[in-house]
Amino acid sequence: MAAPNPADEARHTPDPDEPLWNESYYLDWFAEDLSVGGYVRVGFYPNLGRVWYWACLVGPDRPLVTVIDHDVPLPTSATSLDLRHDGLYADHAIETPDEHMSINLESFGLVLEDPTDTYHDLRGDRVPFGFELDYHTDRAAYMWPPVTPRYEIPCRVEGFVLVGDERIEVDGWGQRDHSWGAARDWWTNQWSWSAGRLDDGTRWHSAGGFFPGADWGVAYRLDPDSREFVENDAVVLDVEEGREGLPTRTRTATAGLDLEFEPVAFSPVLLVHPDGREARFPRAMSKVTDADGRTGGAWIEWNQPPTGTKLPGS
Repeated sequence: MAAPNPADEARHTPDPDEPLWNESYYLDWFAEDLSVGGYVRVGFYPNLGRVWYWACLVGPDRPLVTVIDHDVPLPTSATSLDLRHDGLYADHAIETPDEHMSINLESFGLVLEDPTDTYHDLRGDRVPFGFELDYHTDRAAYMWPPVTPRYEIPCRVEGFVLVGDERIEVDGWGQRDHSWGAARDWWTNQWSWSAGRLDDGTRWHSAGGFFPGADWGVAYRLDPDSREFVENDAVVLDVEEGREGLPTRTRTATAGLDLEFEPVAFSPVLLVHPDGREARFPRAMSKVTDADGRTGGAWIEWNQPPTGTKLPGS
């Protein structure tokens, strides 16, 4: 199993012939008691001349606070990870490759009582929203097999979030990943991705559901106190959907784990293709229960393209 190359923490040179060539950095986090969580996605589309930036704060007893901006200008430097747009200042720094990344935001977020409002008229009360968060690697970083250039890093997350006059101290868990080099076709390809932590320290990541009727996927398990990943190339999924297509339950079996996800707070995004096609992309902080009774927390996502295909069970 190859380890991530520290040089790959930086941005990469795009393929000029692929309009949807994409490079993205994801960073999510959750409190151990799942009272609060959030995620950030920085998606570079250099051949479209823009960046997609998403950030949110969620909790089972609070409204969604979200920033969704698909028209952020590219940084002036091809190596920069800093973004500037109307009412949005976001800095991202690789402090120590494969070990420590920091992210900062100053912005205005929208407060939404119903997270599915992101699929319709994106209206809500504007509130000052920002954070300073540090992601420290939890033991080891995982390089995907050579199907696509990507790595995943389980993390300990610390810092704070500001919403209006509220300050939230963060001392929790999360995941960060970085992918590049291929078209990210949200409007054709379905998938389900997850990453989280069980209460005994077990970490996992899985991505599957790419092809109807096939269990091929990518997954790992990182056992407590271990730095060695247990890998698997089969991800069995079973998804149940509720209103607006929001999944109400998901079962994922892979890498020696049989996990049930119960979403406790959603932060969805509507993705509009230049030709007008729409994909829905629900993401949720979730309570997780393993078949042996262990519990934990995670973020999980389901890409729902407009092609009529469905994830297993949905």
